[in-house]
Amino acid sequence: MGDERVIGDVQAHMAQGSGPRPRLVAVNQPWSEVMGEALALAREAAHADEVPVGAVVLDTDGGVIGRGRNMRESTGDPTSHAEVIALREAAVAHGSWNLDGCTLVVTLEPCLMCAGAILQSHISRVVFGAWDDKAGAAGSMYDVIRDRRLPVRAEVIGGVDADAAAAVLREFFAAQRADEQVSRSSEG
Repeated sequence: MGDERVIGDVQAHMAQGSGPRPRLVAVNQPWSEVMGEALALAREAAHADEVPVGAVVLDTDGGVIGRGRNMRESTGDPTSHAEVIALREAAVAHGSWNLDGCTLVVTLEPCLMCAGAILQSHISRVVFGAWDDKAGAAGSMYDVIRDRRLPVRAEVIGGVDADAAAAVLREFFAAQRADEQVSRSSEG
């Protein structure tokens, strides 16, 4: 993604009246390696017929202490989003719900529910890939994670490997639509 496109995206977003998106970083530094792990988890979710979102929690030294992928369909649990699963695993590994100083890396901008869980866990930084202009709560639709009215906030770095993260989602939903069309045509 070139700087011109990033600047254009931010300007277009601001023109829509939503305010500026979180700051963007170069897609290759320093989060791409960890985002690659989150993308692998997202692909695992897709293979299990779950919406392909993956998340990884890093401790203060950069070690992975939590991993998660969407599991709503397989568990029947509406809270089984990748972020929540990764936060739960990280809290167990860390020995505390308080994950201050830790970083959450996730393939899709967190939703409102996940933003609440992020704030409750005191995660210090959220790094995400694709923007979610329909339900994102880290700078696109809402900006809950950085809301100054709240007692806890996190740094947000958005758009890391956004093209790769968005491609996984696009491919999944295109396959879902194709399967639905085949089902409808075989019924009729």
